[in-house]
Amino acid sequence: MSSTESKISALRQAAVTAPEYAAITPLFVAVYDYLLGREGTTGISIDLSRVDRTQRSSHGFPLISPSELCIDRSMLVVFLTGVVYVLERHGKEGDAALQRIALALSSGELDPEPLVASILERRRAPLDEASLALDVPAPLLEYVFEIPLKAALELGAAGIGADAFPDWQENICPVCGARPAMAELAGEEGRRKLCCSACSYAWSFKRIKCPSCGCEEADKLSYFTAGEGATRVDTCTACSRYIKTRDARKGGGEVPLEVEDLLTIHLDLLASKEGFERGK
Repeated sequence: MSSTESKISALRQAAVTAPEYAAITPLFVAVYDYLLGREGTTGISIDLSRVDRTQRSSHGFPLISPSELCIDRSMLVVFLTGVVYVLERHGKEGDAALQRIALALSSGELDPEPLVASILERRRAPLDEASLALDVPAPLLEYVFEIPLKAALELGAAGIGADAFPDWQENICPVCGARPAMAELAGEEGRRKLCCSACSYAWSFKRIKCPSCGCEEADKLSYFTAGEGATRVDTCTACSRYIKTRDARKGGGEVPLEVEDLLTIHLDLLASKEGFERGK
């Protein structure tokens, strides 16, 4: 089963076993359904043939930078237009904004390449400028463009071994430089790994250390749970950030962490009420 198929299956199963998820899963299932079988036709590919992995990682730099992105503009525009169509059909709002994005893509007014590069590098200015010019919400524009980029990054990361970066202790992904979406504890000793929010690559990270600010003071690091699920919220009072962590020893390891993140929104709400912000 492919990664996309696993995500679809987990979302559909969640909607059956937990009716409270029935309202949030259809849109994401529709997006993954569109992506299924098209992962390699987004118009974005990754070329690591000229990258010295050891050199980059030893200096704290991820493997993938905009230089490694190969973009076929025509193919990417076709893919993005399909994404917009899916969101128009299954979303509950933003139709006018989506139509403006589709028109700007088809007319050539919106050049996707600099936006893809800015998302990879986490630069807000190009997105903000484009959203202002098109009169569309920046988060919506970013979400549309993230879908093909994340698919391409995930394909690129899939060919990299799980222990390819034994000395990497940064709080950003060694493959693409994105921040972690969640953490996971696995194995008898509860080895901690951070899971990338963009390419889904997982890398080892110290158990007693905040992924946001690097604090290692045990009295400032804590966690709380809600119910009997395998996912908890790890918090840091030094920076008021949190990260959700799944303890795979308690089960649920078959659910992709990207889906687990969606299905534990209630934990994000609880963390916010306690005064914590999601790690950035």
